[in-house]
Amino acid sequence: MSKPDLRNNPAFKSEKPIPYDIPTFHDVEAERRHRKERLAAAFRIFGKYGFSEGVAGHITVRDPEHTDCFWVNPFGTPFSHIRVSDLLLVSHTGEIMHGEFAVNQAAFAIHSGLHMARPDVIAAAHSHSLYGKAWASLGRPLDAITQDACIFYDDHIVFDDYTGVVNDPEEGKRIAYALGDRSAAILRNHGLLTVGQSVEAATWLFVTMERSCQAQLLAEAAGTPVIMDDETAAVTHRQVSGNFASWFSAQPLFAQVLREQPDLLD
Repeated sequence: MSKPDLRNNPAFKSEKPIPYDIPTFHDVEAERRHRKERLAAAFRIFGKYGFSEGVAGHITVRDPEHTDCFWVNPFGTPFSHIRVSDLLLVSHTGEIMHGEFAVNQAAFAIHSGLHMARPDVIAAAHSHSLYGKAWASLGRPLDAITQDACIFYDDHIVFDDYTGVVNDPEEGKRIAYALGDRSAAILRNHGLLTVGQSVEAATWLFVTMERSCQAQLLAEAAGTPVIMDDETAAVTHRQVSGNFASWFSAQPLFAQVLREQPDLLD
């Protein structure tokens, strides 16, 4: 297993080894199991952080072998109850390839469009989290008012064409087109959407984007936040963003939930 090269990222520069490495696999079954375990853990993290809203919300991960299919949560199952054995495998055409329960039509519509349009996207996350949907109602991008918000500097969009509950796969394609090669979207009047090259990356981006929405709402309620200049925001973005940074930042969340809730692996 090769070590990630951190020399070009000052935020992660260290003379000593780090406790985690992005895993690599030579066996597709092992990789599939790993992705499913991480997906189940991601749902437990969403449950722990209160990102559920009834039956709304979904996280997906692309299957490593059948790349035109993704694993997703069964419709109506609480995030905090989801186990590996509960997950559904759904094709890009909407056929349930594995699993016993229904799939959320909005999950299929949004995620099939994303996974088809972005071969680089392994995982995508969306829910109706409180601060995310509050910020989304403003129809504005996040400002570079904190170091953490700089993760999204010039790397997120506002999708400002809300037309109701997403049931049409064509809307998923429109969201994917608007997203382009960026990592996150604020869906106006709806909520947040993040994508990544791993379940961990997509999950971390969602968690920190939700908190960045909360921070800006609080800051603007208290006064007028100081926005970084573009050069500083761009430099900070390079220091705190990227596939490895997002994957690595998620590791404490996953380590904690796996220790606290090992039943998710069933």
